[in-house]
Amino acid sequence: MLCEGGREILRCHHVLHQRNDQHVRCGLVKNSNFQITKIWNRTEDDKENVLPLTKIDAENLKTCDLVIEVAHPDVVHKYASVILQHCNLFVGSPTALANQKTFDSIKELVAKYNRSVFVPAGAFWGSMDIQKMADLNIIKGLTVTMIKHPDSLKITGPLVELNNKAKQTQSPVILYDGPVRNLCSMAPNNVNTMAGAAIAAHTLGFDLVRAKLIADPQLVNWHIVEVEVVGENGFRTTTRRENPAAAGAVTGSVTYFSFLASVKETLYKPPGIHLC
Repeated sequence: MLCEGGREILRCHHVLHQRNDQHVRCGLVKNSNFQITKIWNRTEDDKENVLPLTKIDAENLKTCDLVIEVAHPDVVHKYASVILQHCNLFVGSPTALANQKTFDSIKELVAKYNRSVFVPAGAFWGSMDIQKMADLNIIKGLTVTMIKHPDSLKITGPLVELNNKAKQTQSPVILYDGPVRNLCSMAPNNVNTMAGAAIAAHTLGFDLVRAKLIADPQLVNWHIVEVEVVGENGFRTTTRRENPAAAGAVTGSVTYFSFLASVKETLYKPPGIHLC
């Protein structure tokens, strides 16, 4: 943490890519605890002082406290190791952590360099309660169901054909029902909420948290996330989150504010991997 004029200033370096970047950036500019010093993007822009991703290197990271990734899981796979050698990391694409090699590497680097890695809760309602259950080893099951319009889904592999079927029939179609881990690589932009759930319910993890992804052509202005938690002695709770979303949007509008709140929480977390 840096002190400037008696105020604590956290210098943030952003990896930018999608529309939520601007929401987060504007929010941090207005917060006196943060100072944005560098921006990286796939496309370099000298006029806006935007660096290419290839410039995520020791020279540009050495004066940095925190890198906020809001680009794509591939950025985490490729650059987390160099980032964590120099500063903390906010993983805005937690589907990257479904890759066991990446996750294990990050855990090792966190311990080696005494760093903090932050995973935003996003649209995952009740995340802290679920994390507490996992900490006490009393969570027995967790299912996260996400329902979106087919045009909001950026998917690959066998899910594409099923998603096209939903568009043609105008009826809801279950695209996937199984472990979160397998879904993350097929829908890396859409299921970060599920990846966050696997981090929160750490005793279950990516292999035992159940994911259901549904394409519903009738769901034009909303994204829905349903969470079902099972605990000991018959405990069960279910929540349903209806998030306003523009047609075809990958992320619901309220999630931007949740994301910004998560960034602000990075000021208060010790070394380790944290859901926030």
